[in-house]
Amino acid sequence: MSSPREKALPDSEVKEWLAKNLPEWRLEDGWIRRTYKTSGWKGTLMVINTVGHLAEAAWHHPDITASYAWVEVRLVTHSAKGITGKDLALARKIEDVIHWQPAKEDNELEGTPTGDMRFAYIKYD
Repeated sequence: MSSPREKALPDSEVKEWLAKNLPEWRLEDGWIRRTYKTSGWKGTLMVINTVGHLAEAAWHHPDITASYAWVEVRLVTHSAKGITGKDLALARKIEDVIHWQPAKEDNELEGTPTGDMRFAYIKYD
């Protein structure tokens, strides 16, 4: 399942793309990173499992660090020794799914109740 070696994008291009498309993500120490704040352990586990599912489906795996009320996701393409389009695409998908709020869309899904903190699991930006 190997593919041709990808070339890492220049840092300036990565920073520009993140600023335009995913401003909550940052380039730091050769990785693109994002910290998600949660309401506690249950939310932390939900974020980790969501990221895990997306990464496995994409066959591109991040590093994850977690504590009681936060999760940090870090992406890099090791074979390219830098950030590639794979990292940016997976970061966008993670962001879209983690921050999905059905109640803000025109559909029949209610979404998580916002008035009762017992049901909160993530702190939306």
